[in-house]
Order: sequence, then C-alpha cells, then structure tokens
Amino acid sequence: MGSSGLDEGHAAQRSKRTIVLIDGSNVAHSSEGERAQLANIVAVCDRLREEGYEPLILVDAALRHQIDDRSGYERMVEAGEIRQAPAGTDADYFILSFARELDASIVSNDRYRDRQKAFPDAAKRLIKYMVMKGEVVLERRTGRRED
Repeated sequence: MGSSGLDEGHAAQRSKRTIVLIDGSNVAHSSEGERAQLANIVAVCDRLREEGYEPLILVDAALRHQIDDRSGYERMVEAGEIRQAPAGTDADYFILSFARELDASIVSNDRYRDRQKAFPDAAKRLIKYMVMKGEVVLERRTGRRED
C-alpha cells in the first residue's frame, strides 16, 4: 500500500480537530520592545496543537517586512502554514470573516472595536494569550468582563 492511505488518515484526523484562527500579526508583535517574532507564532501554534486544535494563521502582508526570521517566515508562507491578507488590506476583516464562516475562535489580544458593527460576536470568539520566554498561556474566558 502506498502513502495515500496514510494521507487519508491524516486528513480525517485533521477534519476532527477544532479550527482556531490565529491573528498572526498580533501574536508576532506581542513581545514588548522587540520586533515581530516568528517564534511567538510557532509557540502559539504548538500550544494549540498540543491541546487538539488545528491552528490557521492569518497575517497582514506588511508582517513579512517586520518579522525577525524572514527566511523562516517565507518558508511558512510557501508551505501554506501562514496565509497573508492581500497587500494594502487589513487582515482583521479576513480573520473575523473566516471566524464567522468556520464558527471558530480567534487567538488575539486585539478587541476589534473598530469592527464591532460588522462583527458584533467578535468578543465572544476571542482567546487572549500571553507568550513569555517561549511559554504560552491561553485565556479561556469568553465574552466581556463584568468589571
């Protein structure tokens, strides 16, 4: 038997996983005082996969000029692991649209307030996160805080 049986098994396994969109530009820029870091995106993806999720990374096209590991970034784009919004557009619209279409959560610390009218459910989809020294903590609470 060739590798097609193995490929079909992986495809079936992937389809059972819950998709989570990653605001890649937000995650890459989450380290204070430093330039955008590809390692932040990789760490968040690894954490999500460990927890049984299928991460989909969407970024602004400008990130390729801001990222610290440009060759690693370009490899991930070429492999289809990172999806770039068209140049001159804001990835937020695509992230929020795909989240609605796929009924998926979004890993981001952005509150998308400027998109509230078009995407009133955005706050309920958010998974906040923090990356520190390569470790990732995800906040599971959804919706607005009752401060």
